[in-house]
Amino acid sequence: MSAPGGPVPIRVVLVDDHAVIRAGLAQLLASTQDISVVGQAGDGDGAVEVVREVRPDVVLMDLQMPGVDGVTATRRVCSEVPGVDVLVLTSFSDAERIIDALDAGAVGYLLKDADPDDVLSGIRAVARGESPIHPKAARALLGARSATSRPQLTAREVEVLRLVRDGLANKQIARRLEISERTVKAHLTSAFSRIGVVDRTQAAVWAQRQEL
Repeated sequence: MSAPGGPVPIRVVLVDDHAVIRAGLAQLLASTQDISVVGQAGDGDGAVEVVREVRPDVVLMDLQMPGVDGVTATRRVCSEVPGVDVLVLTSFSDAERIIDALDAGAVGYLLKDADPDDVLSGIRAVARGESPIHPKAARALLGARSATSRPQLTAREVEVLRLVRDGLANKQIARRLEISERTVKAHLTSAFSRIGVVDRTQAAVWAQRQEL
């Protein structure tokens, strides 16, 4: 817990169907001063219920679960509980599953073979408004991108990428397009997954090369 008057901890909900994994993650997060576990769930339905109740900052979401899977749960959380960010933590690094998760609204994608410090860094990055992606997942996205023709982007994603290319920050893009910063971030996360890049610099280079 933080000291009185100190920084407010990042409030996290853990979602995984294996209790031993949830326990290990809870122990890891309890070792920090700036992250606090405020809820847990073992399936997608439970995840949505807990998130509705406690409204955390970040949901650490597994994908493969009985009943409602992590992709569906992510979509429901992002739709039904605005302001909550979903960070995937899974064993799967295939491009199709990564894209499905990001399209559902996840803002980051980590793998369970990551170092514990990388999981902590990922949670903190999401809380800062960033989109952490495991290097193996990033390679899968880039591989999928190279195997296909130019991806189909929505008109809004094209607008956002053009403004990223022009050097505008999320807040400036939100003002220009008269949308929220959270919506800008969602469009960027989706666009990154479609074009196979992992950060704004790569996206700007891609947009320049594609002459958007």
